[in-house]
Amino acid sequence: MKTIAIIAAGGQGKRIIAADSERKLPKQFLMLKDKPVLAHTVEKFERCELVDEIVVAVPEDYLGYCSQAIVDKYGFRKVRKVICGGEERQDSVYLGLKACPNNTSIVVIHDGVRPLISVDRISESIKICQGKKAVVVAVPVKETIKRVEQGNIVTTLDRSRLWFTQTPQTFEYKLILDAYGKAEEDNFVGTDDSVLVERLGHEVTILEGDYRNIKITTMEDLHAAEKLLEMG
Repeated sequence: MKTIAIIAAGGQGKRIIAADSERKLPKQFLMLKDKPVLAHTVEKFERCELVDEIVVAVPEDYLGYCSQAIVDKYGFRKVRKVICGGEERQDSVYLGLKACPNNTSIVVIHDGVRPLISVDRISESIKICQGKKAVVVAVPVKETIKRVEQGNIVTTLDRSRLWFTQTPQTFEYKLILDAYGKAEEDNFVGTDDSVLVERLGHEVTILEGDYRNIKITTMEDLHAAEKLLEMG
């Protein structure tokens, strides 16, 4: 029985694309300090003893680039497959699930542009999943949240009950595969993986994460990640 990490890095990064000497690179391939964002991310799962193999989903045009500039260059031995991602993140993850070996028991799904996740959080999520079958890393909401309609505040939500979800999101393999299959059947598109499991009526456990585990979507995020790395 294996634990597989699926790293979703199939986006074209239209909000943050920078040019190198040969091409314009999506955000997952931009340099973050000493190596690309995606290399930082893969490295965390490479170092996690509870992860057996890694599947990376990238844009079709970057299959060879990822294999050479990320996997080969940094010697990531756990990366068994670099696959073509889909049009949306949900498509990429589903393709990653289908690429897992038959003896997969647990799947850890993570955004390729969240390079600051800690190895300890990855390990803890896997351990919890062994009993709970579904666990999501998240952090409590700090700000006051308002529900607004037509430009007016309708109500103020109780922030003590609100959490920002992050990744990794970790699941029993059969459970998440069934959830994705049901979503495809219903033409349902979710904003994360856990909502697909919630639709099946299965309980999802929260593992409190770290506010440093930011998702890089803008140049400001990239600069913030650099500062966080400098802080250690």
